Amino acid sequence: MMMTSGATGRIVPVFRSVLSRRALLRVAVALHSLFLWLLLLARGLRLRRAGSGADASALEAGAGGGSWNARRRRRLQAAEEEDVRRRRALAEEVPMEEDRATRWATFLVTGARRNALFCRLWAPAADEMRGILVIIHGLNEHSGRYLHFADQLTACGFGVYAMDWIGHGGSDGLHGYVPSLDYVIEDIEVLLDKIMMENPGVPCFLLGHSTGGAVVLKASLYPHIREKLEGIILTSPALRVKPAHPIVGAVAPIFSLVAPKFQFKGANKRGIPVSRDPAALLAKYSDPLVYTGPIRVRTGHEILRISSYLLHSLKKVTVPFMVLHGTADRVTDPLASRELYGAAASRHKDLRLYDGFLHDLLFEPERDEVGAEIIGWMDGMLRLRRQTG
Repeated sequence: MMMTSGATGRIVPVFRSVLSRRALLRVAVALHSLFLWLLLLARGLRLRRAGSGADASALEAGAGGGSWNARRRRRLQAAEEEDVRRRRALAEEVPMEEDRATRWATFLVTGARRNALFCRLWAPAADEMRGILVIIHGLNEHSGRYLHFADQLTACGFGVYAMDWIGHGGSDGLHGYVPSLDYVIEDIEVLLDKIMMENPGVPCFLLGHSTGGAVVLKASLYPHIREKLEGIILTSPALRVKPAHPIVGAVAPIFSLVAPKFQFKGANKRGIPVSRDPAALLAKYSDPLVYTGPIRVRTGHEILRISSYLLHSLKKVTVPFMVLHGTADRVTDPLASRELYGAAASRHKDLRLYDGFLHDLLFEPERDEVGAEIIGWMDGMLRLRRQTG
C-alpha cells in the first residue's frame, strides 16, 4: 500500500464514460475483496490444522506447553520485548544537549494501557520556564531527533517535553506498529496531566509533526484536552491522505482486522526526499530508532481513518493554532493545511507556507528560521494571555 497525499494521489481516467468506470471499479473492488477473503480463510484453515496436528503430536510425545499457536505467540512476544529493550537502550544513548547549558532528563511514563512510554525533558538552565512545548513526533521517527529545536527553545526560556509513541523509539510495542492512533491521544493526555501536576500554572503548547500533527489536531477537539492547552503547532500535518488506488482503501478495513501487523512491501516512502539538507536525510535514514520497514496494515488504516475524520471536522477546530507547511512537500498535502486555516473556527490562527520547502521543516537548512517563527507565535500567545489575564 502506497500512502500518498491528496495532491499526488490522483487517479488518471481511462474510460470516457463515468458510469462505466464506476461500474468497473465496483466490480474490481468486489472481486478483489472476495479473493482476499478466500485467501485469508484458506490461510486460517491451514494454521488451524497445523495447530491441531502440533497439539496431537505434543500430547502423544508427552510434551506440554500449550498449542502451536500459543507457543508461536509466546515466541513473538519474547522477540518484541527483546526489541523494546534494545531500542530503549539506544534511546538512552541519544545525545541530549548541544552547545548551551540545559537541564535534561529521560524518563518512563505509564500510558493509558499500562504501556511504558519513553519521554524526554529539556529545561532552561534557570529554574523558571515561561512556557512548555510538548513535541509529538511523526510516524516512524522518535523524540530524540528534536534535540536542536529543543536547544533553541530552552535558550528562549521554554521547557520541552517529548514522547515516543507506542511502537516507536524507546516505548513499548512492536516497532512501527500503531494499533490505534486514539491510543496515542490517550497517552498524550496522560503525559499532559503529569506535566501540569509538576509545573502548575505554566502555560502549555502542543506540537505535532506529520501524522503526529493529525493526532495533535484530533486531541485538541476533545474539550478536556483543549482546556489544558494555550495552543497547538502543526508542522506538515497529515490532513489529507489517500491510498494509491481505491481498492486499497476498500480492503484496508478488512485487512486491518484479520492481519493487522502484515507489512505491505514497498509501501513506505523512504525514497521520497523529506529535507533539502543531505546530512539531515542521511542522519534520519541511518538512525536505528527510525523505522524504515514496510508500513503495517493497521497503521496504514489508522492514518486513512484519522485523515478522513479530520477533513470532516475542520469547522469544529476552536483551539488557537499555527500550521506550517512546505509547498514542495510530497508526503503530506500543503493544500489541506490551507483548507484547515480557512475552515477552522479558531479566533487565533496562523498559516505559514514555505516556498520550495519539503516535509521535515525542522530539519531543512532553514530550520532555525522555522523554529524562530514557532517561538515567536508562542510568545504572541503568551502576551495575549497576559493581556486577557
